Amino acid sequence: MSTVKSDEQATEPLAYAGRRWALPAAVVEDLYPRSGPPGGRPRRTARDWVVDFTCFLLAVAVGLMAADSLDQEAGLSPTMAAADQVIGALACAALWLRRRWPVGLAAVMVPVSLFSATAGGAVLAALFSLAVHRPFRYVAWLGGASLALTPLYYWMRPEPGLPYLASLLIAFLLAVVVIGWGLLARSKRRLLLSLRDRARHAEAEARLRAEQAQRLAREAIAREMHDVLAHRLTLLSVHAGALEFRPDAPREDVARAAGVIRESAHDALQDLREIIGVLRAGESDDAGRPQPTLAALDALVAESRAAGMKVALAGRVTDPGAVPASVGRTAYRIAQEALTNARKHAPGTEVTVSVTGAPGDGLAMSVRNAPPEGEVPHVPGSGQGLIGLSERASLAGGTLEHGPTPGGGFEVRARLPWG
Repeated sequence: MSTVKSDEQATEPLAYAGRRWALPAAVVEDLYPRSGPPGGRPRRTARDWVVDFTCFLLAVAVGLMAADSLDQEAGLSPTMAAADQVIGALACAALWLRRRWPVGLAAVMVPVSLFSATAGGAVLAALFSLAVHRPFRYVAWLGGASLALTPLYYWMRPEPGLPYLASLLIAFLLAVVVIGWGLLARSKRRLLLSLRDRARHAEAEARLRAEQAQRLAREAIAREMHDVLAHRLTLLSVHAGALEFRPDAPREDVARAAGVIRESAHDALQDLREIIGVLRAGESDDAGRPQPTLAALDALVAESRAAGMKVALAGRVTDPGAVPASVGRTAYRIAQEALTNARKHAPGTEVTVSVTGAPGDGLAMSVRNAPPEGEVPHVPGSGQGLIGLSERASLAGGTLEHGPTPGGGFEVRARLPWG
């Protein structure tokens, strides 16, 4: 319940926050659907009671002024004057129904206005309520009928001491002002509700954008975690497997493998700590240590050679620093993942890394390994590395292909834009 309440408060227009008493009941019902009783009409707000009493008192005041002038009308019998006042009193009392049945009340008041002078104020209040609560077509029909009957009324009961045309002009002016005021109130109410809808749509769109940005950030962090940790953990797995299968290896090889395991574990822990730090800080994946670029490819090859791999650089870019950072980082991750896969699935084979290109021509790279000799030890993996590389290359505007070579090896080829 608290979540629903906070959402409603967040979507209401700021100018009306905490001021439900100052809004009409219909608007409060639209803004706060739970404010009214279930299955019933919304209860009147403090503003509604003030407006209703004001309309009633004004109608009574107009009726009393009209009752004072009944004695001056020529040819009006005491019975007709009394009937006029009774009809006016009933019309004023009927105004308390104007919110529930505005069309019906206005439809009854229009013919009543033809026979009762004391109901004039109630007729104006009914037309005002009709303009506020119902669409314009109802106002056009009933308001037009009331204006059409006005000349007949003043022809039947001319105003004492006032010319016929002047009476018509004053009556028309009052009716137009009251109806226009009601239409203005309705338009302001519609505007408030439209602002509410726009605020809710804007909040929903902002929430969707935030969720999408969060999802993309998580995918980027997951992809970075896979690319970084898979390389380190593969070193751990390969050397730990070598120690397991070769317990009688020379002391120097055991010491070297243990050193690689220690360094890889330390680096993996450091990378994991940085990625977790990014998640806690809510920042992008560019935080932490500087991201590797193409210039770090030599260090990657040297690290792989130190781990016992046979890696050859068949081609390289003359000036790696000139490669755009995003393109160089993508090329580095492709080479890192390809070397990791070669170490897992083709241990002991020679791997050839080639990176060529120039500005305007693009960056072409390939990582090829020869077919493995003998039985390959099983190294567990997620199977998502090449899929992530394809997505990386696609996001960078390039392409990536991979597959077995005719001789039984495996090759990863990528082409990235270099503008």
